Amino acid sequence: MEKNDIVSVTAHGIGTQGEGIARCGDVTLYVPDLLPGERAEVRVLKVKGEVGYGRVEEIVTPAEERVRPKCPVFLRCGGCQLQHIRYRDQLKFKSKLVRDSLKKIAGIQTAEPKRGRAKQADAGGLPAVEACERSEREYGYRNKLQLPVGRRDGQNVIGFYAERSHRMIPITVCPIHPAWSEQIIAATLNFMEKCGLDGYDEETKTGQVRHLVVRELKKKHIVTLVVTEKDIKGIDYYAFLLDKIFSEYSLFLNVNPADTNVVFGEEFHLVKGKETYECSDMGITFDVGPNTFVQVNDGVRAKLYQSAVELAQGGPVIDCYAGGGLLTALFARAYGKAYGIEIVPEASECSKHLAEQNGLSDCMTSILGSVEEHLPALLKEEKEAVVVLDPPRAGVERSVIKTILSARPKRILMISCNPATLARDLGLLTGTLAESETGELLKCAAPQGAYEIERIKPYDMFPQTKHVETLVVLRRSDSAAES
Repeated sequence: MEKNDIVSVTAHGIGTQGEGIARCGDVTLYVPDLLPGERAEVRVLKVKGEVGYGRVEEIVTPAEERVRPKCPVFLRCGGCQLQHIRYRDQLKFKSKLVRDSLKKIAGIQTAEPKRGRAKQADAGGLPAVEACERSEREYGYRNKLQLPVGRRDGQNVIGFYAERSHRMIPITVCPIHPAWSEQIIAATLNFMEKCGLDGYDEETKTGQVRHLVVRELKKKHIVTLVVTEKDIKGIDYYAFLLDKIFSEYSLFLNVNPADTNVVFGEEFHLVKGKETYECSDMGITFDVGPNTFVQVNDGVRAKLYQSAVELAQGGPVIDCYAGGGLLTALFARAYGKAYGIEIVPEASECSKHLAEQNGLSDCMTSILGSVEEHLPALLKEEKEAVVVLDPPRAGVERSVIKTILSARPKRILMISCNPATLARDLGLLTGTLAESETGELLKCAAPQGAYEIERIKPYDMFPQTKHVETLVVLRRSDSAAES
């Protein structure tokens, strides 16, 4: 088998990126837009040893779960991977993704879930990955739009990067965002054209406009244009265009001249509107600014947070990677005492103000700084604390895991958007993984960890994509409690 060969294959599985898996002779082929059971003509794009990658030329026998994608650039833009799969089958894929990641990466065995059973533990005591909680909105669910702005063939473009590249795929509309996304993409391109502004060129490091970021908060919007210089001509004209789209909004310029993949620079300049907006959710009033973290799917966020509060089963609670403090406030209200650790200054300030707004200042403490810096002292002070870990995609720092294993709090809740780093962190906590002297992670044949998994529940925070949010509850093992 060589590059550009056309081969006929039948997929037998689905990979972690949503791609079909098929065998062709001695080669395992990974093919996007191919579903298990489908027969297709596939063009070979790359072969390395016994692994190959291909592109569908023709679906000969489509699967029952195949549907027509809504997006005209599906699979080209790199944003969505599952639009061709019927939604209920997307949910099955995501539960399986979590289950397979735990087994392959950390050696964590799970039981097959049984219909109608909310909690886990089979006869052998194995945890089960529960059915993935659905999103009420399959499309148009995202409350945040974040798009790079660039140049292509001498024209300004706004879009997404192709998978594993910085090659821009221009878009005019994105179905997983609300209807206003199409309007603001058009308005931004109009503004740049009329005012003589260029999108950023990563090769030449030229151009004034780098990213467009918009956050929706209960019909209020925060628009941030990431630029390479503060003085952007025609910004009043941009505000004029935004007036026609949003009834209430703020406009910020964020200055980021650095040669970096990080979206925001350190400088935010308010052009119009308020510094922050006040919102209310689940009975908590809170402020959000241009750089405050809020989960992108409002409906699924509410389900996830409500479950987390119920499953904590007591306080005090130490909420690590706390963001703007919404979840911390829910813990404080439910259990009378909660701490939130957050490294982003703006988010930490929002958290402090949230406590004042909701009359929680006496039971909610916001701490600015890193988790690895502040968690050890908190665990010494609050020996009965429940620890909540909601880290970024990179997962929990190894030093934080070591602090937890040393202090052994009675209960841990983990919220993760990355099954791979979730599996790694759970492996260290449950003892299926151990760290060698060189920092290498090794699987343990007979694990005797400090924690046991009580519950694993995926949530579909990101329909149409390969991403999944997962809530895991761990309890201190009997042997750990006695030691």
